[in-house]
Amino acid sequence: MAIIDISGFAPNSITDGPGLRFTVFCQGCIHNCPGCHNPETHPFGTGEKYRVEDIYKMIKKDPLVKGVTFSGGEPFCQREAFCRLAQLLKADGYEIAAYTGFVFEDLVKDKSDAKYKLLEYLDILVDGPFILARRSLEAGFRGSLNQRVINVPASLEKGEAVLEKSARWRTL
Repeated sequence: MAIIDISGFAPNSITDGPGLRFTVFCQGCIHNCPGCHNPETHPFGTGEKYRVEDIYKMIKKDPLVKGVTFSGGEPFCQREAFCRLAQLLKADGYEIAAYTGFVFEDLVKDKSDAKYKLLEYLDILVDGPFILARRSLEAGFRGSLNQRVINVPASLEKGEAVLEKSARWRTL
């Protein structure tokens, strides 16, 4: 039984990606970026424990939600459980995005690691640490201008980060 340590949920988010989304905020982050929007998510083990199947059922309750965003905290610190959740959601046709302080190039280094397996279920990855000096209200769905909105399937196929070009995810 997969468990995720959760900081909170945003069942009808319009700020964590395009359209009406369900955002899952996990608890625990190793990056501790100065100026982080969610510093309360940094300590590990202080959230509420949820079974992946229960989170999946919460998401499925709203027929208007077409996308799910994993945020945090750092979802890749709980990659096995998020991988299971992503697998369930992908089978139902949800668009899946994740925010991470890691960069894509580091996540793909070891194809046997669950980090890579989680990437295989994602459509979009917003990568890179939040940098307070690069924060901008014109960053679109990014927190700071150094972060990238990556098309994960195209990136895995090409073997390098491919920026998302769709108008839905366009950042200024």
